[in-house]
Amino acid sequence: MASKRISDEPAYVLHRYDWSESSLILEVFTRQYGRVALVARGAKKPSSNFRPILLPMQPLHIAFGGDAEIRTLKSAEWQGGHVMPTGDALLSGYYLNELLMRLLAREDPHSALFDAYSATVQLLASQSIDTLQLALRAFELRLLRDIGLLPMLDAETATLEPLEAHTRYVLVAEAGLRQAHGDDRASLPGEQWQALQQSLGDSAPFSETVAACIPGLNELKTQLRALLHYHCGVKVLKTRQMMMDLQAL
Repeated sequence: MASKRISDEPAYVLHRYDWSESSLILEVFTRQYGRVALVARGAKKPSSNFRPILLPMQPLHIAFGGDAEIRTLKSAEWQGGHVMPTGDALLSGYYLNELLMRLLAREDPHSALFDAYSATVQLLASQSIDTLQLALRAFELRLLRDIGLLPMLDAETATLEPLEAHTRYVLVAEAGLRQAHGDDRASLPGEQWQALQQSLGDSAPFSETVAACIPGLNELKTQLRALLHYHCGVKVLKTRQMMMDLQAL
């Protein structure tokens, strides 16, 4: 990334942690520059303009500059548009942020994924449980596709043979998309995988991917969770463990 000052850049805060008594280090997801690390000097001071707006899942326009690995936040303006998610929706938003933190390299732009993230956050803020699950699955698919970890969903990965509409297939981390075996816990018919692939086309809106996730939502959740855990190198993501702990209470 050039060292010149970047202005009016759409962004979301993914993570923040203390840097000093008065400042924060931020990991932000920007539309044109990908994931960027910034220092927000004085952001913890009661008088700071940054203090009330550097929150997760809130649409911002920011300005930043510098040529070090951690750049300096110059300004941030809240863009409004939706309220802060709460409850399960808030935890789901943290889950999205954890995925981006684990799977996106810094300064690797993904403008289409940024737009999908923005759309997902807006759906989370709607507080509909059904919509929440659909939004998460659609975003997971878009994320995996954009970073090159999702095989084509209209052909068997090993043979490149087109899928049969009524034959069931599973998505496996080590093997891609293959025909389901008798002991596979979750699978989807070929026609549903084909619909998902079509919904991931470059010109397809995010809402089309959401709609394509409706059939077999639970089966899709199981397979995508296993694939994401594999690529993140963990058995359970931190936010997933937090959800399970809260449900146990």
